[in-house]
Amino acid sequence: MNPTLVSHPNSENIEDVKKGLGDASEIESVRLSMDEILTTVDKLEKRMSEVEQFYQGTSNVQVNASKRSFGKDKDREKHLTTIKKQQQDASRREAAGAKRMLELMRQFATILRQITQHKWAWPFLEPVDVKGLGLHDYYDVVEKPMDFGTIKNKMEATDGTGYKNVREIYADVRLVFKNAMKYNDEKNDVHVMAKTLLEKFEEKWLQLLPKVADEERRRIEEEAEAQLDLRLAQEAAYANMARELNNEIFEVDINLKNLKESVVQKCRKMTTEEKKILMKALTQLSTEDLSKALEIVAESNPSFEATSQEVDLDIDAQSEYTLWRLKVFVKHALKVQKKSYGGTNSNNNDKNNARKRKELSDTLAKTNIKRTKKLSSL
Repeated sequence: MNPTLVSHPNSENIEDVKKGLGDASEIESVRLSMDEILTTVDKLEKRMSEVEQFYQGTSNVQVNASKRSFGKDKDREKHLTTIKKQQQDASRREAAGAKRMLELMRQFATILRQITQHKWAWPFLEPVDVKGLGLHDYYDVVEKPMDFGTIKNKMEATDGTGYKNVREIYADVRLVFKNAMKYNDEKNDVHVMAKTLLEKFEEKWLQLLPKVADEERRRIEEEAEAQLDLRLAQEAAYANMARELNNEIFEVDINLKNLKESVVQKCRKMTTEEKKILMKALTQLSTEDLSKALEIVAESNPSFEATSQEVDLDIDAQSEYTLWRLKVFVKHALKVQKKSYGGTNSNNNDKNNARKRKELSDTLAKTNIKRTKKLSSL
C-alpha cells in the first residue's frame, strides 16, 4: 500500500492551490541554479561512465576518437593529436613493412623463375587440360587445382587480389607439385618430375626462409608495440579525464554547498497560512509525487519514515529549508499534473479529478492515525 498523508483536504481545485502557493523570484532563481548544476552532473556522469568502462576493459580501443566524450576542448584536441600521430606512425610502419615484403617477394620470384625454367617444369606451366586429356576424375581427386601460370598472374595482380606475403606464394607452389603427385601414380613420369622439382624448390626456399621468419617476427613485434603505444596513450588520456572529473566534481560539491547555504539564508519563516495552503497542496499530489515529497521531508529528518503505509506529518516541526523545498516541489508537480489533466476532454477530466479527490478524501478520512496537535491547529 502506498503512503497516504494524514490530513483532511477540502474541495479546492489544483489551480486554487497553485495560487495559494504563489510565486517567488528567489526560489525560481534557485531552481535555475539547480538546473545548471544537474545539467553539469549529467555530463559528468556520462564521462565517468566512459572512464569506468575503459578501466573495466569493456572499452573498444578502436573506437573513433571523434565519438569520445573528452570534456574540455583542449583535452579533446590533445587526444586527437595523439591519435593522429599514432596513425601516422602506423602508416609509416606499414609502408616500410610492405617495402620489405616486396623485396622478399622479388627474391622469391627469382627462385620461382629458376624452377619454372627447369626442363621438367613444362607440365606445370599451365592449368591441367582436364577435358582434353580425358581426366574425368581429376576434380574428385584434386580439390584445388594450381599451376605456375596462375601463380604468375596472381603475383602481378594490381587490383588487390594478389598475394599479400611470400608464404602465400610458397603454399601455392607446393600445391602445384602436391596435386601432380597426388593424382599420378608414383611410377608415373609426371609424379617423378613433380617430386624432383619440389625437392629442388624446398632447398632454395630454406635459403630464403630465415629472412621471411625475421620479417614475420618483426611484423608481430611492431604490431604489439603499436597496440601498446595506443593503450598507453589511451590510459594517459583517461587518467587525465579522471583528474579533470575529480576537480569538476569537487567544484559541483562546492556549488551545491554554497547554493544550500544561500537557500537557507534566504528562506524566510513560512506563515501559518502558507503552511496550511502547503498542507492542502500536498493532499492534491498524485501518489507518486506524494512519495517524492515525503522523501524530501525524510532527508532532513532521519527518523521520519517516508515509506510507511500511513504517515503522520507534523508540518510545524519541519525546518524552513524543508518547507520551502516542499513548496517548490509541490508547485512544480501540480503544474505538471494540471497539464496532464488538460486537453479537449477537459470536462470529463474535471469530473474524473473531482471523483479522484473525493476518493482520496474518503480514504484519508477513514484513517485512525491522529494528527499532531500542531497540525490539528492549522
